[in-house]
Amino acid sequence: MNSHKFLSAWLGGLTLIVCAVTIHADAQGAPQRKPRIAILDFDYGTVQTWSNAMFGTNVDVGKGISDLLVTGLVKDGTYSVIERKALDKILAEQNFSNSDRANPASAAKIGKMLGVDAIIEGSITEFGNETKKTNLGGGGGNWHGFGVGGLGHSNTKANVAVTSRIINVDTGEIMAVADGTGQSSRSSTSMLGNGGNWSGWGGGHADFGSSDFQQTIIGEATKAAVDQLTANLVSQAPKVGVRTVVVEGVIAAVEGGQIVLNVGAKAGVKVGDQLEVSRVTKEIKDPTTGNVIRRLATGVGTVKATDVDDASAVCTPVSGSDFKVGDRVKSITQ
Repeated sequence: MNSHKFLSAWLGGLTLIVCAVTIHADAQGAPQRKPRIAILDFDYGTVQTWSNAMFGTNVDVGKGISDLLVTGLVKDGTYSVIERKALDKILAEQNFSNSDRANPASAAKIGKMLGVDAIIEGSITEFGNETKKTNLGGGGGNWHGFGVGGLGHSNTKANVAVTSRIINVDTGEIMAVADGTGQSSRSSTSMLGNGGNWSGWGGGHADFGSSDFQQTIIGEATKAAVDQLTANLVSQAPKVGVRTVVVEGVIAAVEGGQIVLNVGAKAGVKVGDQLEVSRVTKEIKDPTTGNVIRRLATGVGTVKATDVDDASAVCTPVSGSDFKVGDRVKSITQ
């Protein structure tokens, strides 16, 4: 074979390989989306006495921890994290108490209403100095006299420990657990001292993401614990499946430009979802049993959900017209 024929054959073979790779890539389809999660405020009941003594008031350290975790997971990019205002809206509308949120079944319900794949809830099991368990004894009364952040003895390190659970929103099942612990590299006689100039806990809320807080020894321990928790949650991501939600219903009312469906958040409809609308033109029945075995339908158009409650959704047309009561709607979304 001369060099020209050899080159032609080689190029032809390369073309076949490239085509095969392209077909294989197309067959795989588009990359699956990231798992979508929501993070509830962490429970801090077991450390509240110590926290109160440290700050001189009741600070929601559970919210501070969850906000720091959201930041870490968003920066990592493995998960798609639902925004805080969407979560707060659902919690306010449904009037979930803190104890409700710690219950896997209630947490799953919140997650389902948000349209997420999983919900993360957790608790803070340690938030204080390294001798907390032996000296505080769970009561904390002997520590209140030393002022905000004070310990009353020389040089101790700060310890923080957190634990979390990833909950399946369809079943309430715990799919995975993850935890994190952190200890300050420095010692101090004050949890809020030693290099920090932090006072960001006004109104019962704490900005744990501020650089001033993270310069304190309790802030240093908190950051280390949440960083470890973030890494452990990322490692558990393969256990969080991406949900495929099939929504089927009918148009219940057509009022001007608004189309009301008989399905809502409980069925999986979310604001922004688009649903295909079809109209049944004929039902095919089994001649022996009389049961409907197939429905023939024609497409009417597409609508988009703009307002959703538990049992219904208000939509506006995206394409098509002449929408009627009884028209069927369907969507398949991830």
